Amino acid sequence: MILGAHIGISGGLAQAPVQARALGADALQIFSKNQQQWSAAPLDPAEVEGFRAAVKREKMRSAAVHTSYLINLGSPQPTLQERSREAFQEEIQRAEALGIPLLIFHPGAHTGSGEAAGLAAIASGVRHALEADPGGKVRVLLENAAGAGSTLGSTFEQLAHLLDSIDAPGRTGVCLDTCHLFAAGYDFRTEHTYRELMARLEGTVGVRRVFAFHLNDAQEEFGSRRDRHANIGNGNIGLPGFRRLVNDRRFANVPGFLETPLRADKADPYAAYREDLSTLRSLLSRRSPRGA
Repeated sequence: MILGAHIGISGGLAQAPVQARALGADALQIFSKNQQQWSAAPLDPAEVEGFRAAVKREKMRSAAVHTSYLINLGSPQPTLQERSREAFQEEIQRAEALGIPLLIFHPGAHTGSGEAAGLAAIASGVRHALEADPGGKVRVLLENAAGAGSTLGSTFEQLAHLLDSIDAPGRTGVCLDTCHLFAAGYDFRTEHTYRELMARLEGTVGVRRVFAFHLNDAQEEFGSRRDRHANIGNGNIGLPGFRRLVNDRRFANVPGFLETPLRADKADPYAAYREDLSTLRSLLSRRSPRGA
């Protein structure tokens, strides 16, 4: 697996790859704008050029944009749904401009309209955005949910349904968050449960449709449906589960981005990431297992 981390852009887009490389990361995930705001100033051409140059200079092997948390393509409210569609389309355009190949997004929540209606709205919203970007290269990745409330995408079956409904295999895929998997009831802490998980994944989404991971341990118990991240090895998943995942040769060229908790350390704000990356690298074996 290609190990990376989510890096902030408060110091400028061009600094994100530099910070990622300083941590020893080979991939980075960013927000292309403030994730808690709908609107954003257009990308500055000089900043775009600086970012693209930094990605090459720092030899980043992969990069992804995570969309705004405000977007809910599954909303039954016409105003919010339309705003979400516009914002999602803008996120694709910004990723295209930055030369970032992957766009990761939370599918959304039906907020009372029901699973079928919510899934249909999400699929329609993604199709609409991709149709507005003909010839685009960005691949949009559905991130699995922990399963709280009316959120959608917490099961492999729902993710597979969305991919089939969108029907754009060349532009879509999934990002699997390890904390969300664990919270949603997918265990992978033992060899048996890991093989079982991969068999379930292959029988629904398909292993080859996984284009990214979020590598997070879980603060809460198995099946809690609560999305609370922990640092690698300090949560309820533990190191054995991560060892199997990062050594699975099927994911050798798939990026895994840390989104683990950071400490308030002005001298080294990413110290916790540095430790988590070191932990993950210590799990890598010279000869990766073939997997299930």
